[in-house]
Amino acid sequence: MKTSFDTAFEHTIGKEGNYANNPNDLGGETMYGITKALASRYGYVGDMRKLPLETAKYIYRHEFWDKMRLDDVAVLNELVAAEIFDTGVNMGNGIAIGFLQQALNAFNQRGSLYPDIKEDQSIGPSTISALRQFFAKRGAKGGQVLLKTLNSLQAARYIYLSQTRQANEEFVYGWIDNRVGMAAQ
Repeated sequence: MKTSFDTAFEHTIGKEGNYANNPNDLGGETMYGITKALASRYGYVGDMRKLPLETAKYIYRHEFWDKMRLDDVAVLNELVAAEIFDTGVNMGNGIAIGFLQQALNAFNQRGSLYPDIKEDQSIGPSTISALRQFFAKRGAKGGQVLLKTLNSLQAARYIYLSQTRQANEEFVYGWIDNRVGMAAQ
């Protein structure tokens, strides 16, 4: 049986592609979007071109999905969990979670729907509670608006990254083309 993680992984791995080693990319040598440094932290010492897909999947599960507590998010909305996962893989877990927390605080109508949460870039009980209350108040339409918001914040960050590091201009068009959109649809 396919899990929420499996669906999100298949979507993201389709965007990450295979081997890359662009000198302008700060991530350096990657396979399936896994950097050599990250693969090394998980014990992989071989040629990055030969990184097994199952090893990449294991790293994605533990380094991104589990660390961001996305099973807890997926219970509420699988597409939001997949979007946070994909953004975390591409921008870092803290950035992805920060986008969610910013959006939840913006949507709580000055605390009348649910209390503000600390924007600490970590999914804990307060963030899950706010997300649960958000969906209770906003329903399915809320999920669509939340996904649009997460993607808008992501696109704005890509533009910012291209403004702060000229070499990123090589990537910004592709980032927005490939990464900004409704996740795992």
